[in-house]
Amino acid sequence: MSAASVYDLSGAVRGELELPDAVFGAVPHLAVMHQALLRQLANARQGTHDTRTRSEVAGGGRKPYRQKGTGRARQGSIRAPHYAGGGTVFGPTPRSYRQEMPRKQRRLALRSALSAKAGADEIRILDPIELEAPRTRAVAGFLRSVEAPRRVLLVLASHHEALELSARNLPEVRVTMAGNLSVRDLLTAELVVMTRDAVDHVAEAWA
Repeated sequence: MSAASVYDLSGAVRGELELPDAVFGAVPHLAVMHQALLRQLANARQGTHDTRTRSEVAGGGRKPYRQKGTGRARQGSIRAPHYAGGGTVFGPTPRSYRQEMPRKQRRLALRSALSAKAGADEIRILDPIELEAPRTRAVAGFLRSVEAPRRVLLVLASHHEALELSARNLPEVRVTMAGNLSVRDLLTAELVVMTRDAVDHVAEAWA
């Protein structure tokens, strides 16, 4: 069974928390994690790119010159693709990049990502949260105490206004709710800081 160190907001060690094997002790499935990451990146694309074809560009309503007798190649419109200002051939048009993935595979990908973080000792537990008012200095001091690397993911079970406002001024910290946890967030973070109730929420949801 994996374990993570428990810290208070001052950075003092409060002990260790045993992480449930059902979620944090699985063997990471790299292929499913990769598929889940690609799906999330694809679904984040807007797909609003667009180029105009020769039927959509302005101008070119008449034949530029007569068909024969000029010594030049015959042309029907100055908005043909080989003219400057002409339409684009096979250019991108609006489309959806959405990908689907079975629910069981999505859950497996999340368990794999959490297990990979636990196996690499990249999970810390924050308990209790003794913060009544927003104070960015307190969160920055906590990150220094736990020797946090550059990219930190802070996972909460429910909204905590003081903590969220304190962390949003730190560009290296991303705050998310346990119910919104994603493979992309986990894989891009170098350290995952979870509250104790967030661990319970994750274990209950994905065990």
